[in-house]
Amino acid sequence: MVMDERRDTAAAEGFDRVSRALWVEEPAVRYRMPDPVRQAAVRAVIITSVTLIQAMIAFLSTLAGSWLAFPMVLSSVASTVVATWGVLDVWVTRQVWNQRHGVVSVPSSTARQLRRERRLARRAARRAAREETRIRRRSGADGAPRPRRSNERAETATPRQAPASV
Repeated sequence: MVMDERRDTAAAEGFDRVSRALWVEEPAVRYRMPDPVRQAAVRAVIITSVTLIQAMIAFLSTLAGSWLAFPMVLSSVASTVVATWGVLDVWVTRQVWNQRHGVVSVPSSTARQLRRERRLARRAARRAAREETRIRRRSGADGAPRPRRSNERAETATPRQAPASV
């Protein structure tokens, strides 16, 4: 089958009516890296790629017997040290970011303490809001207690107890 025939068939079958987006957003499988970590990673990739290029030039110039071989070998050794530092910088930056922003959950983590405080504050706010709505529901518009309906349960004096497993 010739290409033009296929094109005519596709047009005849109505492919021109199908509206397909050029760019389709898909949910990310992994979250985006934090900015400082991403910057360190980009730096490390650039440094490592320059190091690999220098090593390749040193190798090829050694094979060719060029005067450039010795300076390139020296600069490749120096670049290897810098590239190692760059990769370690990514690792350290990631660890520091995790420690400061609440990802690490070890007992000595300062982030864990902050999360605990925020969680307790949220619980207290929810409890206060719940109590306020309960008070508003019980009393009428004038503040007097509302008469109980026949299908409502009477308030018991004993509070609920949590299960023993908690």
